[in-house]
Amino acid sequence: MNIRLVQIWGFLMTVLGWIFVACSMAMEGWKITSVGGMGGSSIVKVSWYWSSLWRSCFTDSTAVTNCYDFPVLWSVDGHIQMVRALLMSALSVGMLGFILGLMGMECTFIGGRDKAKHKKICAGGICHITSGMLSTSGYAVYAIYVSAEYFNPFFVGLKYVDFGWVGSAFHMTGGWFYLYSVSKLLCRDDG
Repeated sequence: MNIRLVQIWGFLMTVLGWIFVACSMAMEGWKITSVGGMGGSSIVKVSWYWSSLWRSCFTDSTAVTNCYDFPVLWSVDGHIQMVRALLMSALSVGMLGFILGLMGMECTFIGGRDKAKHKKICAGGICHITSGMLSTSGYAVYAIYVSAEYFNPFFVGLKYVDFGWVGSAFHMTGGWFYLYSVSKLLCRDDG
């Protein structure tokens, strides 16, 4: 397969994965639950609770929404701090991977000679794989916390919805495409 085509596919996948991870950080519905609405009662009252990494909100049956923004880093639970740190680290390492990947792609005219370009795209691929692993770890920490709450018999059920897992998979797959595109070129003996 053409090296440029593999690198372009890798770049597109990493861009899509980075966007998914960045958008998932801004999503409101990391945890969603409804309270009330019991069948058979004469008054049906339903309230919704949802939270994200940045705030928690509560909407009652009169459609009044009250939100509480988390003011400072140390005012939130430890698992939220850990998820924030892992996802921000993933985005930072992914941005470094973009810079190295663009400098190392064969279809760009920056980055030096072929051997130097191959090393840069290899480093970019490693950055994207690392970024995908960091974001996957962040989502896993949050999923463990939510599943522990969900299976607690005294807790009103919370639902976990997120497409960040897909973004992490795209990030890692694009990084593997980068590594595949230069694996034979870096491993061959030039002597």
